[in-house]
Amino acid sequence: MPAPTSSVSPTRIAVIGAGPAGLMAAEQIANAGLAVEVFDAMPSVARKFLLAGIGGMNITHSEGYEQFVTRYGAEQAQLKPLLDRFTPDQLRNWIHELGIETFVGTSGRVFPTDMKAAPLLRAWLTRLKQHGVVFHQRHRWTGWADCSNSQPDAQPPADCSDLTWQFETRDGSLQRQFDAVVLALGGASWKRLGSDGAWRPWLDASGINSKPLVAANCGFEVNWSDYLKKNFAGAPLKQVALSVRGPDGKTVKRTGEFIISEYGIEGSLVYALSRPIREQLMAGNDPHLCLDWLPNLSMDELQKKLSQPRGKLSFSNWLRKKLKLPAIANTLLRDCVEKFDPNNFQQLAQALKAMPIQPTSTRPVDEAISSAGGLCWDEVNEQLMLKQLPGVFVAGEMIDWEAPTGGYLLTACFATGKAAGLGVVEQSKATLG
Repeated sequence: MPAPTSSVSPTRIAVIGAGPAGLMAAEQIANAGLAVEVFDAMPSVARKFLLAGIGGMNITHSEGYEQFVTRYGAEQAQLKPLLDRFTPDQLRNWIHELGIETFVGTSGRVFPTDMKAAPLLRAWLTRLKQHGVVFHQRHRWTGWADCSNSQPDAQPPADCSDLTWQFETRDGSLQRQFDAVVLALGGASWKRLGSDGAWRPWLDASGINSKPLVAANCGFEVNWSDYLKKNFAGAPLKQVALSVRGPDGKTVKRTGEFIISEYGIEGSLVYALSRPIREQLMAGNDPHLCLDWLPNLSMDELQKKLSQPRGKLSFSNWLRKKLKLPAIANTLLRDCVEKFDPNNFQQLAQALKAMPIQPTSTRPVDEAISSAGGLCWDEVNEQLMLKQLPGVFVAGEMIDWEAPTGGYLLTACFATGKAAGLGVVEQSKATLG
């Protein structure tokens, strides 16, 4: 990592939001020898980053890059140029430069050797402070003063330097002006950690379009029977497959595991399919979510097994002995399959290979691992600067993209933060000549 240049510009630069995207933006700015201040509403930085790392800090993924970028779905075209400038391998090298070693898990996910986020963050903050980055905690951005939306007859701001930025602090209201700002305020999941989506009304009032923030990588409500909720809430379903019909009519199928919760379904396999499920529900369509209990067994093989006599075994015990299915399989068959007949082996085989599950809605966005929606891509240029507010850049989950868990979310946050920070640097160089 090159050391910052010794000259310090008088340019006033701020980063608002001290998550991974904001900190990465601040690092690029400081490395260019520019003074930068970081403002955050929370008492300490990167709280969501730290909490996400408690169970094991999944930094990125080791799969081939061409496959990696496809994980961003409809936003792949917008994100790939940014990821090209900070690839998963480059992210790992950056972590190693902080003195943190990484390893690849059996799933291909990349973790710090000690599996923790805190040592990485401590090393990063130490380096940022050594490079002159100044932090202001408990400074909540509350919009702009003297803007055209509050004074209808006023001229709209020409660029960032025309804006007066307001912050609420423990000592009262604070107003500042800057030549460039990076907004990295997150989405709307895990509100208690700072991502509350409060920024949307201020940008919307300035004519900057954004989409509603909705749950991504989330659980879904299902109307289970009282018996199932009482006896099986929290039960894991392992080595199964889920399939869903996307808005384009194509069926997507994934294998893995998920959990039957009291409210419905959750877990990694559900999160992997949350986008098409959510989009279908929001469109008022049936997502045709189906559970395959035995993804490694063909329909013909299953029917042959089921056609054999049951003898004196109960139906539940027969499923357990014949197919090694847990007790919850019997209950789910009766909950999910209309007019279920345990003696009809053809119907049973069909149900076990494609058991219909009827999600009714997503869980609240505040419970989700991440959120979708945010600033529309056509509102920003290639450097992630707002076209209507020159000098104001955006990064991270504020922008309309989403990705599955597995390191993809964090990688894109780092990459967009780097792009926004470099955008500030390039603008500052142009301004200073």
